[in-house]
Amino acid sequence: MTQRILQTSLADEAATAALAATIAPILLPGDTLLLEGDIGAGKSAFARALIRARLGRMEDVPSPTFTLVQTYEDADGDLWHCDLYRLTHPDEALELGLDTAFETAICLVEWPDRLGAATPQNALRLAFVANQDNHNVTITGSAAWANRVRVLHG
Repeated sequence: MTQRILQTSLADEAATAALAATIAPILLPGDTLLLEGDIGAGKSAFARALIRARLGRMEDVPSPTFTLVQTYEDADGDLWHCDLYRLTHPDEALELGLDTAFETAICLVEWPDRLGAATPQNALRLAFVANQDNHNVTITGSAAWANRVRVLHG
C-alpha cells in the first residue's frame, strides 16, 4: 500500500540538493525513484544532485533528454538516470534495458508515466511542483520505503 512519506517545500536548488543528499545513501541496487512533474519542476536538478551525492564527487551530469539514459558507476553498482519524455510507447523503455536495470541498478526515472505497466511497483515516487517562489515535492511509497526514509529524519 502506498503512503505519503514526506511533503516539503524546496526554496532553491540548494534545498533540492540537500534532499537528494539525504536520500542518496539509503539507496540500494534494485531501487527505483520515479521523478514526476512538469518541465522545470525540479526533477533533473534532484537527479543531478542525487547522482553527485551518491558518487561523492562533482560529476558532470548532463540531462538524458536526447540520450534517454545516462549511466554512472557506483561502488554498489550502476546508477541509471533516464528521461523518458520522448518515448511514445512503454515497449521502447524495455528496449533500453530498463527491465534489467530495475532489478540490478539504482534507477532515477523522469517522466515515468511513459513506462505504463512496466512501472516498478515497489518504486519511490517523488512528485515535483514548481511554484512562483519555490518548488514542492511529495514523496510516496510503500511502508518499507517509509521506514527507510523516515530513519533519515529521525
